[in-house]
Amino acid sequence: MSIALRTYARSLRTLYLIRFVFAGLWVGVVFATVAQQTAPSALLTSLLVIYPLFDAAAVLWQLRADPERDRRRTAEWFNVVVSVVIAIALGIASASSVSAALAVWGVWAIVAGVPQLVAAIRNRRSGGQIAQMLSGGISVVAGTGFLLQGLQGSGMIAGAAGYASLGAVFFLISAIILSVKTREHSA
Repeated sequence: MSIALRTYARSLRTLYLIRFVFAGLWVGVVFATVAQQTAPSALLTSLLVIYPLFDAAAVLWQLRADPERDRRRTAEWFNVVVSVVIAIALGIASASSVSAALAVWGVWAIVAGVPQLVAAIRNRRSGGQIAQMLSGGISVVAGTGFLLQGLQGSGMIAGAAGYASLGAVFFLISAIILSVKTREHSA
């Protein structure tokens, strides 16, 4: 593993640990406050908007750390734009109904899952990407479920928090794998 790839792997490990902690805290707050809520509220809207904005910022960090400046980054930039647009859409939808917010969350999971899968496949040389590949695939499947629930009028956001907790686990697994891989190549 080259020095640039080792540095990138360490940066990804740090990013994945931060994403794990953020998602864990977010899930805890959602379950403690709004998971069973069936009516719109300012807290629910705030929590729903914060998550995709954090996702966009994390992908920007990943783009900045990537040593391969010449490769195309269409999937990552697409993810950033979609996350920002979804944050706005969640703000609007969650003010109207929880089921509308759940449907928008589902669209985001589907649309963000595909680029996550593509980026993980591209980054596989730096290691720790199997969990990210699985996460991207699961996002598409779970997002379809959220979209259908929202369109059918389901009114609780607890499923989205469960989905985010699974994402946190995948980020932790990736961080651990990258830690092991970078130690092996440093020795």
